[in-house]
Amino acid sequence: MRVLFVVLAALTCGLLAWAAMLRLALVTRAVRDWVLFVAVVALDVLAVVLIGVDKGDEEFTGPGNTGMTILVATLVPVIAYYLTMDIRHHARLARAQAPYQQTQFPAYPAQQSPPAYGYPTQSTPVPAPAPAPPSTPPGRQAPARIDQVRAELDELSDYLRKQEGGS
Repeated sequence: MRVLFVVLAALTCGLLAWAAMLRLALVTRAVRDWVLFVAVVALDVLAVVLIGVDKGDEEFTGPGNTGMTILVATLVPVIAYYLTMDIRHHARLARAQAPYQQTQFPAYPAQQSPPAYGYPTQSTPVPAPAPAPPSTPPGRQAPARIDQVRAELDELSDYLRKQEGGS
């Protein structure tokens, strides 16, 4: 909204600067902002009247130049004041609402989310690493293990042959 009102005031060379002041007065509800709004409206009306009564055909003369000077001269202070006070107002609101905002649970790191609806989240248990096989002397048990694996493979082969031949 800030950008919209600043662009509106700038594109109209200050003619619609009163709109930014009106928004500020409505948002802050401060008496000072209402007084400044009335002052900007009065300056804009004065500038329009001076431009309107100018007798110049193609260029402005005395009153028209004065009216345009008033419009452009009010543009920069109005934009600066509007932006400053609007930012301050919203910063005050943010500070006032900070104690009421939900706080992050300190027990949970930043990458984890806090419990949903007060219940702890379920996490899948991480399986413990498999215990290392007992160290065996290299000469004696290795052939026994190989014999066991061969016997199991033979059984599997027999089983598969029966399955294949039976169907």
